[in-house]
Amino acid sequence: MCANEKPSTPKLMKEVVEKMNNSEDILTIPLQLGDNYAFVLYLKTVVDGLKLQNIIIKPFFELKSTEFFSSYIQSLPDIAKMKTGDELLIQLTKGHVLIAIQEQFFLVDIKMITASSPQPALMEPTIYGPQLALSEAIESNLNMIRHRYLEPSLTIETVQLKDKSHQSIALIYDKKIVKQSVLDEIQKKIKELDNPLIESSGDLQLFLNSTRFSLFPVLLLTERPDRITYNLANGKVVIMMDGSPQAIVAPVVFYDFMVSMEDNYHSFWISIFTLILRYVGILTCILLPAMYVAITSYTPDIFRVELALSVAGSRLGVPYPSFIEVLFMLLFMEFLIEASIRLPKAISATATTVGGLILGTAATEAALTSNIMIIIVSAVAITSFVIPISEMSFAIRICRYLLLAFTTLFGTVGLMLGFLGIIMFLTNKESFGEPFLKINWKSTKREKEV
Repeated sequence: MCANEKPSTPKLMKEVVEKMNNSEDILTIPLQLGDNYAFVLYLKTVVDGLKLQNIIIKPFFELKSTEFFSSYIQSLPDIAKMKTGDELLIQLTKGHVLIAIQEQFFLVDIKMITASSPQPALMEPTIYGPQLALSEAIESNLNMIRHRYLEPSLTIETVQLKDKSHQSIALIYDKKIVKQSVLDEIQKKIKELDNPLIESSGDLQLFLNSTRFSLFPVLLLTERPDRITYNLANGKVVIMMDGSPQAIVAPVVFYDFMVSMEDNYHSFWISIFTLILRYVGILTCILLPAMYVAITSYTPDIFRVELALSVAGSRLGVPYPSFIEVLFMLLFMEFLIEASIRLPKAISATATTVGGLILGTAATEAALTSNIMIIIVSAVAITSFVIPISEMSFAIRICRYLLLAFTTLFGTVGLMLGFLGIIMFLTNKESFGEPFLKINWKSTKREKEV
């Protein structure tokens, strides 16, 4: 080919442009230096232009021949296996660059990463320990885990979803201690996913659940790298999704939702004390509203006479039964919680605090609720957030309404039977073959010896 003759675009690149409907962000750049020529095809909206210039374009004009340039491309660490058909189009949308050198084609990963820096932990904050959480770039997250878990047996498997997002999923586990049956079941469920669009780890968690309408989560969603490495060291599987700053841990038991990573950074007795506080908080959150209804409406003789008279006196003038009073105040509290989440951070704390104080005081003075009910709702609101994992907190909050309904219909007997039913339900629940209410009486070392 003469130096002045313009080379023709390869047929494969023309077909790719046509299949992508001649989108404005798809570019085909011819590179020519004398008799040497090459073509580069990429989507400029997902490719890092600076890296493209330094890694691909600049070396072409510095090397002496296309043979040298071809050898250089093949030696790049980010070169990917060449794809065909729709798989090639998907790789291009992910930030790969298609390079044509004479009759050879190469794929090089030069995607633009916009959210690679770790973010402060928002959902699981701690005073001690690491303060940074995962980022939205899976490469950065995997790098973070590799730096924290230095075992050679750490294995990473990458799977691509078949939905419209075509996001990459990474399965992370320690090959030496992972339970193979759990790993096989997770791999099977991921392969069988047929949802049209999965956008985040939260979506993926829902589709990996055993049942669609499960109240209690059987997978743990976390943003903390120290929690991830802790679970990897215990033989669990971690699932990460590109574009999501949370990871999924499986299998899990109820105890996993009650443990904060800060417990590992305190002494034994401090950790035990805070753990007991959390369990007391859960029981308070679930039982206290229903107990108020059961005792005031069905069995007031449980109280001492002075306390019973005090409760009865506080309800003087309240025009409806106790369960209506409790339901009204609980729903009002839920509205405050939802408002605090949706409002801008600059005004959410002030608006909800002032709103709660004013409306609570007004409701008491108007005899719409009793003073003791205000105390109970405050205690329930505080104990709702002692659980480190928010998803379990939501499940516990819903359970208290179920108990309230049972108590309203059947009194104290309904309260006991409803609570027993929740325990029986959790006892029969499993997370990838692991009993949900499993209690490790033996140490990990003794379990391995057995």
